[in-house]
Amino acid sequence: MNKVKVGFFSFTEITDPSEHRSYNEWHQLDHMPEQYPLPGMAFGQRWVSTPACRAARAVDGPLLAPVHYVTLYLMTEPVETTLEEFRALGGELRRVGRFHEHRRALLSGPFDVARVDAAPRVLISAAAVPYRPNRGAYIVVEDLPPPGGQTDDGATVDGDNVDALLEEPGVAGVWTFVSDEERRTAWRPGRHRVTVCFLDESPLTVSSSLGEVVRRWRPAGDAVVHAGPCEAIRPWRWDWFDVAGP
Repeated sequence: MNKVKVGFFSFTEITDPSEHRSYNEWHQLDHMPEQYPLPGMAFGQRWVSTPACRAARAVDGPLLAPVHYVTLYLMTEPVETTLEEFRALGGELRRVGRFHEHRRALLSGPFDVARVDAAPRVLISAAAVPYRPNRGAYIVVEDLPPPGGQTDDGATVDGDNVDALLEEPGVAGVWTFVSDEERRTAWRPGRHRVTVCFLDESPLTVSSSLGEVVRRWRPAGDAVVHAGPCEAIRPWRWDWFDVAGP
């Protein structure tokens, strides 16, 4: 049984190129730790789309082209209480001046956990995959049709696509999330599916082969709006954009 019911994503752009260090210091040392005392907050992780990761994207649609960072919080029951307190905490931190202003969320909100898988070689359960140390993630974002659409109602994950990802070297596991903005109107994440491949090889080493897998997706391939690698963030290692810019 998987105790995690929701993944809260934030795909974030830093709007001032000089603010990357201060953003990372704020998020890693102030903002993220404050989330863990909330009821139902199980885990959180952030990844960075470095300039090299951006160049290695297989799909780079306009919605997420500017993204620099991806944050994922995993939430358990009581989900609705957790989301309410999560939102209230964000407002309070902003009120007291503990919120980073040089940032823009390109896509954010709660996504229901749709499917969890582990590669057989890692031995651990699928539910444990996010807690296993990773070197980064390969993240795929798809548009989903309106409810009752002819091709997909948004709730079904293509198992063949997931299985193909799990077969690739470096993929330790895959978690898939689907947004349900009609049920949770406080956020507007649109109708999207986010697939996260947790990597135990260098993201740049495996990005080419994973990109080829995504390009072969059918019918979902036509709906992919973003696919690319991100590196895991290590505390106080925040220099990716010091020379290269945003």
